[in-house]
Amino acid sequence: MARMLQRLFPRGFARAARAALLGVAALGALSCNAFRRTAGPEEAPPVNPPGTVSVTIEYEQIVECVEGSPRCADNVVFFGSWMQAGEEFFLRKEPGRFVWRGTAPRVPVNFPPRGQPYLVRIYDPHIVGGPTGGITADRLKVGGELLTRFYSPGNSSESGLIFIDQNGQGHTPF
Repeated sequence: MARMLQRLFPRGFARAARAALLGVAALGALSCNAFRRTAGPEEAPPVNPPGTVSVTIEYEQIVECVEGSPRCADNVVFFGSWMQAGEEFFLRKEPGRFVWRGTAPRVPVNFPPRGQPYLVRIYDPHIVGGPTGGITADRLKVGGELLTRFYSPGNSSESGLIFIDQNGQGHTPF
């Protein structure tokens, strides 16, 4: 093969061979590893989800069952906007009192305020016959904080607004 190249390129054979060798070396330098030498991280940074905490829930139920509420012996149920469908849970009634308590696990921390406050509410079987259809955020404490700010009060969309800090404490929106 070398003799054939010498016949085709008698004078510039050595020069052509060197050029070809340099071309092969240049292509080798442009291998896939050459592209990894760029500045910056080689992989995407890991996603750091917000920390989660357990949060105490306390609800004071009205003593009497509102007329038109057929199942007053049912349990009180807690809902939070961070929860997926099916994660709502029953609160436990304190013996001899109309106070219900529970603990919401894995609540993402959103205080100091990041984004919107959480929406929280209770289903109370004592007030099903009322205008909210059993839904309320009134008389509800989340993370020790009594709710004072509400979204859509007085109807079936009523919810309380709350932020949760890294200690599981509730904070009323400003």
